[in-house]
Amino acid sequence: MKLPDLLEGRLIRRYKRFLADVRLTDGSEVIAHCPNTGSMKNCAEPGSRVWLQDVNSPKRKLRYRWELVEVEGRYLACINTARANDLVREAIIAERIEALNGYSTIQSERPYGNEGSRIDLLLTEPGLPDCFVEVKNVTLRIGDGLGTFPDAVTDRGRKHLRELTAVVKGGGRGVLFFNVAHSGIQRVEPAWDIDPAYAEALVEEVEAGVEVLAYQVEFAPGQLNLRHLLPFRPGTPFLCT
Repeated sequence: MKLPDLLEGRLIRRYKRFLADVRLTDGSEVIAHCPNTGSMKNCAEPGSRVWLQDVNSPKRKLRYRWELVEVEGRYLACINTARANDLVREAIIAERIEALNGYSTIQSERPYGNEGSRIDLLLTEPGLPDCFVEVKNVTLRIGDGLGTFPDAVTDRGRKHLRELTAVVKGGGRGVLFFNVAHSGIQRVEPAWDIDPAYAEALVEEVEAGVEVLAYQVEFAPGQLNLRHLLPFRPGTPFLCT
């Protein structure tokens, strides 16, 4: 995925979930849209280097959109969750996701399930079971290369797990795809300490046949790509109190 030209700055603060104050390198201060509904734990520290897109569209209330952040002074993370679906779609088309090869048709945001859901990507091919892919963006690194999801309690995430399980029970494929948009994450587990209900549900759904894939985003100048399969483990609830 080719990125637009980005402007560098320093994060002053993130607030009201969708807003961020940023000081650009020329000293000016701007308000940027933050396209991330999660807590962004460890990815929104004041003073961090950030990169913004200058959208400059009359249809937008805010001229700038936050795209990338430098974490711990050495890692890059893409906090724009809207890019995750496109990254996964591109990788599937390029046949870089081995487990998802063999499908000729990809549809986005198709209604499905019994709880009013829309699947991120629906893969179809005559002779193969329909494959429902739910994409989640992972940016929470808690140390030693471990990334966890979610970074905040997510009832919506549990709904998606139930829908994927229903797909599997109906004879289709249900895939939970972790788009690991953090260069410092080398393996993925559920966030038992943040949302034990989601973590427990994920373990149950995997036992029921839901597949889990985790791929790390490769950061290159002006580009993002998915190439590297990462290990996923259910983990344990030892962090819970």
